[in-house]
Amino acid sequence: MDKLERLSLLMLASFLLFMASMAVAAVWLVEPARAEGLAATGHETATLTIHIERVAPGGGILRLGVYDAAHYPDDKSTPLAFADVPASSPVITVTLKDLPPGRYAIESFQDVNANGKMDMSWLGLPLEPYGFSRDARPLLSKPGFNAVAFMLSAGENSQTLHLQNTQGIATAGF
Repeated sequence: MDKLERLSLLMLASFLLFMASMAVAAVWLVEPARAEGLAATGHETATLTIHIERVAPGGGILRLGVYDAAHYPDDKSTPLAFADVPASSPVITVTLKDLPPGRYAIESFQDVNANGKMDMSWLGLPLEPYGFSRDARPLLSKPGFNAVAFMLSAGENSQTLHLQNTQGIATAGF
């Protein structure tokens, strides 16, 4: 086997390893977060059904996350639970299971162009529809945790939020 063949095999193996790691990462990112170890300790878990209304007709992906107080202030934090679902109707229902009871907040936005981020104007204003638990409205920045927090009890729970800024997609050119 000459140098060129070995180099080609090495590059092929590296590419296959990279693709396998991306597949594992994709499965890990898509799987909703679950509360670990709760069943072993005997604690009850919660199911949260979230009804998102006023989804804009622009399509894209509805992205939402459930955060505790420690992770809510940081926009780069990993949510306790999350869902990314096609924005295919004016009302979308998402159910998250096996959550630990506690005090949480929901953040959501409709990623109309499916670029993985909330698009902002040059002034820093959202260009895509967004929403928070308790239908909190931002004033120059996202609402604080206390304005959006709700209690999640063991068993069945539900929250309804209405997306805001649905007219923003018409002016953003999506």
